[in-house]
Amino acid sequence: MTQTRRVLFVCLGNIVRSPLAENMFRYLAEQEGLGDKYVVDSAGTSGYHVGEAPDPRMRRVAAGRGFEYSGRARQVTRGDLEDFDLVIAMDSSNRDGLLNLARNQEQEAKIHLMREFDPQGGPEAPVPDPYYGGIDGFENVFNIVRRSCQGLLDALESGELEV
Repeated sequence: MTQTRRVLFVCLGNIVRSPLAENMFRYLAEQEGLGDKYVVDSAGTSGYHVGEAPDPRMRRVAAGRGFEYSGRARQVTRGDLEDFDLVIAMDSSNRDGLLNLARNQEQEAKIHLMREFDPQGGPEAPVPDPYYGGIDGFENVFNIVRRSCQGLLDALESGELEV
């Protein structure tokens, strides 16, 4: 029997980047017949948007590419660092917030940046927050998140990243 891995994606408000990543990772895993191997969720380091649906601009960009998703924003908790095997932050500010919540080195070791898994990213590259910009920013984030989620799934399935 395959062990289920629990993955949490985290951004600031949990309405743009992390819900897209949550749903994209789930979709890619299901497309590869791996959906039963992963439990996926998302959260924000702030409580600004708790209970809100994902940003309509990001959902429009995604829908224009045939990808539809939903969800409700929530704030990350200390318990999440216990409950999830892997916590993926969208940028260094989100990572710092998560590290401040961590109670020990084991929890700290679960925290990674999203673009570590993007072939066009790098270990410290952020997924930019398009919230205050134009639609081009949302298009860019969609591409980054799709590449990064595929890279993360590949790293997990190849054993390159162990959780």
